Amino acid sequence: MSVVHELSRRTLLLGACLSWALAATPAAEAATGAEIDAKVDLALAQLLRESDTARALADKAVAILVFPDIVKGGFGIGGQFGEGALRRNGKTEGYYNIAAASFGLQIGAQSFSQAIFFMTEEALAYLDSSKGFEIGADANVALANEGLGYDVTSSTVQDPIIAFVFGQKGLMAGLTIEGSKITKLAR
Repeated sequence: MSVVHELSRRTLLLGACLSWALAATPAAEAATGAEIDAKVDLALAQLLRESDTARALADKAVAILVFPDIVKGGFGIGGQFGEGALRRNGKTEGYYNIAAASFGLQIGAQSFSQAIFFMTEEALAYLDSSKGFEIGADANVALANEGLGYDVTSSTVQDPIIAFVFGQKGLMAGLTIEGSKITKLAR
């Protein structure tokens, strides 16, 4: 049996086992609005405390969509999921979830927070009119990385949507926001 065939067989078997394990696990109860808001408050405060760039953008943003706890995991087949809230002028305007699935060379588990700054009314309007906003396919999203020295001034903020990934815990190769689908929750 060839090495490629054996790896494909193992990946297929592992995928079947993971699917069975997920199906056998009782569905997690969705968080309440109050629970999501409390986690969003903590995550946003952490980001604004730790990032000069985020503080500068927060003052200029039309709204901020915060996912305080996204869980990502995979071993060949992977996925991620989290719930969050859209904040405008410090008040929650709606609740959303973010989800993604992936296949390929990946292993590990990680949790992280994500804040998406909508810098224009048009970008924010597209979030709800898209019936499932997909990062990487629907909109041009700039990923702000403090290590790259993203310089924010009133003249440099030209991207309509800027995302921060922060508070990573765990180990997962290939953290990306591309391909994540954001959907408004009915509450």
